[in-house]
Amino acid sequence: MSQANMFQDEEHALPNADRCVSVLVPYPVDKAYDYMVPDGEHLQPGDYVIVPLGGREVSAVVWGAAAGDVNPSKLKSVVLKHKAKPMPKAVRDFIDWVAEYTMTPRGFVLKMALSVPGGLEPPKPAKGYQYINKDILKLKITDRQRCVLKLLSDNIPRIAADIARDAGVSSGVVKGLVSKGLVEEVDIFNPAPCRKPDPFRDGPALSEDQDAVAQHLKDKVKQDGYYAALLDGVTGAGKTEVYFEAVAQALKKGKQVLILLPEIALSNAFIDRFVSRFGCQPALWHSHLSPGARKTTWRGVAEGHSKVVVGARSALFLPYQNLGLIIIDEEHDPAYKQEDGVIYHARDMAVVRAHQGGFSVVLVSATPSLETMHNAWLGRYEHLHLLDRFGGARLPDIDTIDMRAKEEKTDAQHFISPSLKQAIEETVAKDEQVLLFLNRRGYAPLTLCRSCGHRMECPRCTAWLVEHKSSARLQCHHCGFSTRSPKHCPECSEVDSFAACGPGVERVYEEAKAYFPDANILMLASDTAENNEQLRKMLDDIKNEKIDIIIGTQIIAKGHHFPNLTLVGVVDADLGLTGGELRAAERTYQLLHQVAGRAGRAEKPGRVLLQTFMPEHRIMKAMAEGLRDPFLETEAHEREVAHMPPYSRLVGIIVSGRDEGQVVEIAKALGKAAPQGVNEKGHKIRTLGPAPAPFARLRGKFRYRLLVQADKALNIQKTIAAWVGGVKCPSTVRIYIDIDPQSFL
Repeated sequence: MSQANMFQDEEHALPNADRCVSVLVPYPVDKAYDYMVPDGEHLQPGDYVIVPLGGREVSAVVWGAAAGDVNPSKLKSVVLKHKAKPMPKAVRDFIDWVAEYTMTPRGFVLKMALSVPGGLEPPKPAKGYQYINKDILKLKITDRQRCVLKLLSDNIPRIAADIARDAGVSSGVVKGLVSKGLVEEVDIFNPAPCRKPDPFRDGPALSEDQDAVAQHLKDKVKQDGYYAALLDGVTGAGKTEVYFEAVAQALKKGKQVLILLPEIALSNAFIDRFVSRFGCQPALWHSHLSPGARKTTWRGVAEGHSKVVVGARSALFLPYQNLGLIIIDEEHDPAYKQEDGVIYHARDMAVVRAHQGGFSVVLVSATPSLETMHNAWLGRYEHLHLLDRFGGARLPDIDTIDMRAKEEKTDAQHFISPSLKQAIEETVAKDEQVLLFLNRRGYAPLTLCRSCGHRMECPRCTAWLVEHKSSARLQCHHCGFSTRSPKHCPECSEVDSFAACGPGVERVYEEAKAYFPDANILMLASDTAENNEQLRKMLDDIKNEKIDIIIGTQIIAKGHHFPNLTLVGVVDADLGLTGGELRAAERTYQLLHQVAGRAGRAEKPGRVLLQTFMPEHRIMKAMAEGLRDPFLETEAHEREVAHMPPYSRLVGIIVSGRDEGQVVEIAKALGKAAPQGVNEKGHKIRTLGPAPAPFARLRGKFRYRLLVQADKALNIQKTIAAWVGGVKCPSTVRIYIDIDPQSFL
């Protein structure tokens, strides 16, 4: 039985005579399994089914025809077909491509698309109440009952709790109307989010430059076919409003839209702007959604009802019915790289998804990654510019504070220089706001015994424990280990001998409170805003000018607009430049540029002060002199000379396990067999290592690394597969393959 005969038309059911299908299960397996089709059932590629697997029943997807000649009687049968629209071919093709590129089993990639198996079940109804049109003049009803009837006169059914809240009555009043025959019980379902965004709703007035770029993007979205653009604009240039016009155009075509954001930028401010433009909330997809919300959103996307998804990187793998535009905001952000499970870069995979689907993708940033700039320089992406801030606002003045200078030196317990302190005083005196930025949570990154020098380390990771003074605990920011701050040293037993070394935001907050006791000071980090509502209140307090000084991490660096914030002080501008990371300079510049962009976004001019021990560093000069492009060109030249990405390919090989001896043995075996030199086509390849990873122990597992560097023309996946596949590895040791690594820790 040939596959061609079975699938002459992908979108039609398999002929009833053909009794076998190939089904991919969401587990780390690379091949689809053959199953028998139940009598009377019709299956087609993409159908969601339940199949028996290893003693249990799991949701899976029909992937194609059964392989070769199979005897149906020897196969297990599909249990049932879910009542849901099939997974489109574009989604299945994308899963296949990602699996091959990342060298990950296909079933493992499918698991990301089937991350909410409960979404395949028909939603369970809630008990709702709906108005029955009757003549109420003959009936005796109370004022409270009249309030309920007025509320329900729009014929929209609601649950009793919502009716009681909105009408200001008890639930008993609602049920009393049922007995009078004026209200009836009905089944209601949670509607899919973002069913009817309004693309014709007026957005804010655009400047001439914004309008020109927006019109160009709209024209491209109107056309069918792949198109990629870099939307490059200074902070505050109105890039969001511009790409919203492209979103509106895609919606007019009846397409679904995906807006990718780093999770940290999924702020209430962005959602509010979306609601203002399109009249409804987007469908959200991120790690903090409740299980019920995830189920509703997944099904809404899979059925094609949810039109716009705003989400973190995993939103790329939702099973869209009719995707027609992807926006990748803050495309440079390292959070788009997933480092565990399926190791992939969402930005790069999103471009592939658009290319395969034949539609537009827009990468957006004020500080584009070097990889994206390289593609723009080569003409692979059209480079669209927004050169000025919206509304005539001026970019802030940026100056460095040389912390080596005698007049700026601080003692070991203080971290705000005299110049920065004076600038804060002047700003607060003018009733303007200050942001002090330090990208380090907690009170201090190191706790050290003064008597013996013992350092408090994580028992599971090669990392120091971070002191959190507010909770009196030491925490590992890599594995989550936590312990109470000790009273005596575990090494020498000296009591009260520990000293906090270095600053975290809690320590800067403490210092600011001491310097400015009359100011309203707020500390904002991912562990101080416990939930979304608390974060919203904090941001509203800043916007409403109830806060004078904000002490914040990168959670405050992106996407926020505070008109009265005029001074940004970066406490440690050098943080991130140590450790020898390939992208350390690029990422430090991006983060500093982003946080600097919070200053002076309205009529009042802004100022940025960078405390640094390296004012001569090219990053500090580029920031102070506004020389972004020369900085990127220098960075590109250094990468090209070193034969590093984007001018070559890198692959990270991580060997991990709980038995260090086994890990070392496998790492050495890989090193001996590693590809080196020039292949038959003249492509160069070399392998470095093995060596202990910088985090030699992480979450209780020992880690060794190898790094493969190769010409871009080399089929690196084929080479790696042959090499790693030739080394026998026990089940207690894992070999992780990281194509295009972003981190080397």
